[in-house]
Amino acid sequence: QVQLVESGGGLVQAGGSLRLSCTASGRTFSTYRMAWFRQTPGKEREFAAAVSWNADNTYTADSVKGRFTISRDNAKNTVYLQLNSLKPEDTAVYYCAAGRRFPIVTEQGYDYWGQGTQVTVSS
Repeated sequence: QVQLVESGGGLVQAGGSLRLSCTASGRTFSTYRMAWFRQTPGKEREFAAAVSWNADNTYTADSVKGRFTISRDNAKNTVYLQLNSLKPEDTAVYYCAAGRRFPIVTEQGYDYWGQGTQVTVSS
């Protein structure tokens, strides 16, 4: 069992930056692929980025490529999402997820989810 807690969301102006953190409980964090998804009201959860268990591979959605960067620190049981050059359309609840299944870019690839953190980008 893995419990995930996100933090770092908030209100930021367009063009600004935020860093989201997700800390996991348990000793198996380093064995999971970690990902960030986001969701706006009335829409399905959207994949943003993922990182392999050993950080050798990262995957980033085209919509955020070049602006968002995922990373992880297995010693701290934490995964990060650096959000740069934010746009109003990035406004969403951001969720951290852990999993070992496939596909990587859909919810079906993940078994554990955090409660989400709100990111609001004003124009």
